[in-house]
Amino acid sequence: MLILVANLGSTSFKYRLFRMEEHGGEVIAKGAYERVTDYSEVIDDALATLQRDGVIASAHAIDAVGFKTVLGKELSGCVMADQAVIEALDGFTAVAPAHNPPYAAGIRQFAKSLPKARLVALFETAFYQWTTAASATYAVPASWRDIGIRRYGFHGASHKFIAERSAELCGREDVANIARRLYLDGPQPVAGAPFRVVSCHLGGSSSITGIRNGVAIASSMGFSPQSGVPQNNRVGELDSGAIAYAMRTLGISLDEAERQLTKESGLLGLSGVSNDIREIYVAAAAGHAGAQLALDTLVHSIRHWTGAMHFELGGLDALVFTAGIGENGPILRAAVCHNLEPFGIRLDAAKNAACAATEALISSADSAVKIFVIPANEELVLAREVFRKLS
Repeated sequence: MLILVANLGSTSFKYRLFRMEEHGGEVIAKGAYERVTDYSEVIDDALATLQRDGVIASAHAIDAVGFKTVLGKELSGCVMADQAVIEALDGFTAVAPAHNPPYAAGIRQFAKSLPKARLVALFETAFYQWTTAASATYAVPASWRDIGIRRYGFHGASHKFIAERSAELCGREDVANIARRLYLDGPQPVAGAPFRVVSCHLGGSSSITGIRNGVAIASSMGFSPQSGVPQNNRVGELDSGAIAYAMRTLGISLDEAERQLTKESGLLGLSGVSNDIREIYVAAAAGHAGAQLALDTLVHSIRHWTGAMHFELGGLDALVFTAGIGENGPILRAAVCHNLEPFGIRLDAAKNAACAATEALISSADSAVKIFVIPANEELVLAREVFRKLS
């Protein structure tokens, strides 16, 4: 099955074409466009390029297109990308303005350009469909909840892959199979001991997720991707009272407050140097106080959310680091795991230092909790989910 994975940003379009089979898949072509103003034009150009380069004989050779949609109003899961998906994306444009309009436009265009292909949307919120009401609900008036204000959780494709892969690495094939088929069969009972994981997706956008028996129980992210752990230039967790106070005291509008919280906050706002953690580490090593504060605050927040998930899970079998910072950050991983030996979390310093962007077990032999680095591959995850749904 040929599956094209479409990644649409506010001004970009990237794609990968996978040849998928029952036991795996491979990328056979990929491309990217920047400074996009017309998605119809670049999508048609990409399809023409695939034909011109001899990758496919015609556009009709593509069996399916997968979209990593972010947030839909009153809709989640791994679903066919039809008019209901477009309406759900349009309904929450105000919450995800950089993501929802491009994906709605992309779905419309692929439906025109590839009328025989099946279109599938995998929402970032899909992995959190089975969290409890207590975990998903904010203590706000009913009128707020009625318009969809709740905790949704994001990075679902990444965290679901961690649920599956960590179970495989720990010899829990029963749990791995539940995770693989989660969007087809839903949560399933497990015989014997539960398998409990905290997944740390740490990158330009970061979140922590607690996973029991292949199913998410909670996320550090809530109503929008602005919440939880400090992001590269998004604020993360913030007392709602601070927004009204800042608006009144600084004399700024709601739109300006939103702009500052999404564009000038997070690691950038804390460090005053950059939103790139590599540059922040360099500045901190040179004695820059703001850069050091950004690093310390990030570690504090990761530990805070990891501890909360650990407590809610009632114990821990595996702690996993993934995404750009998680995979390439031995200093950060060491800081997160510092002094956690009483909780059964013991890092092997040498293994940790040697690991960068590769799958590895980095806990010591006597650690009760296994600590893994598992690289993220969200495009492959999406291709797998599309293949599973359509097969």
